[in-house]
Amino acid sequence: MKQVSHMTTCLLLLCAAIPSWAQESTDIHSPTHKAWDMLTTAIFSKRIDERASGVRALGLLRDDPQAREFAEYALDDPKPEVRSAAATALGQMHAIESIPKLRGTLNDRKIPVVMAAAQSLRQLQDEAAAYVIYYELLTGERKSSDGIIAQQIQTLKNPRELAKIGFSEGIGYVPFAGIGWDAYRTLHKKDPNPVRAVAATFLAHDPDPATSKALLKATNDKNWIVRAAAIEAIAQRGDASLLPNIETKFKDRHRKVRYSAAAAVIRLSGEESSQTAKKQ
Repeated sequence: MKQVSHMTTCLLLLCAAIPSWAQESTDIHSPTHKAWDMLTTAIFSKRIDERASGVRALGLLRDDPQAREFAEYALDDPKPEVRSAAATALGQMHAIESIPKLRGTLNDRKIPVVMAAAQSLRQLQDEAAAYVIYYELLTGERKSSDGIIAQQIQTLKNPRELAKIGFSEGIGYVPFAGIGWDAYRTLHKKDPNPVRAVAATFLAHDPDPATSKALLKATNDKNWIVRAAAIEAIAQRGDASLLPNIETKFKDRHRKVRYSAAAAVIRLSGEESSQTAKKQ
């Protein structure tokens, strides 16, 4: 049997959408009808940027089966920009039903798409799947024998490829907790490491002990923004056993790392005192 073409599938989905429009309004001139017409025209456009923009806008439509179906379909779009937009939209619309499809997207060939899917899974409380991705992005190594993006490890170690991710829709909107947009704007055009800083930030609440070791190692990274992000993540984890290691960062050559370390030591000291009080 001949494989159904991309455009044929688009038409089938478009036809399926018409009844839902009719339920909203029988007036083709109604705002709702015009709005859906505008969105579907964009979603099924031949232009990549049009499709990506239309799909991304679907994230505003929570509890809308048709919007979710369109976004899920776009996960298989030939272009990674559209697939990233689809993964992001599913997270924004809180599409819990789409978790299995988003997990499948973690095997995408393009890391920006994987990042977008991981972020959405994190939003949908499927954090375990997301943590695997962030761990591999931070360390460039497998977290377990069945690492999801293990086949992309060489790409993760390639500075030029990592630099491209900084411009991707998958993480472009993610701020660095406590570091500030000034650092992001300064570095993201020329340095790949902000991607790893984002990964470190999102690993703050991963309960796996291996993650604590990975974050501790990242506090010695050659790039200050990764060091600062790792220190902040350790502080949020509340692991007082790492307090002596963080205290050594008072002598870091970058002031933002030193300040992050100072705040982390205060927070972890409080955690240590609380733990001691509970034991007594």
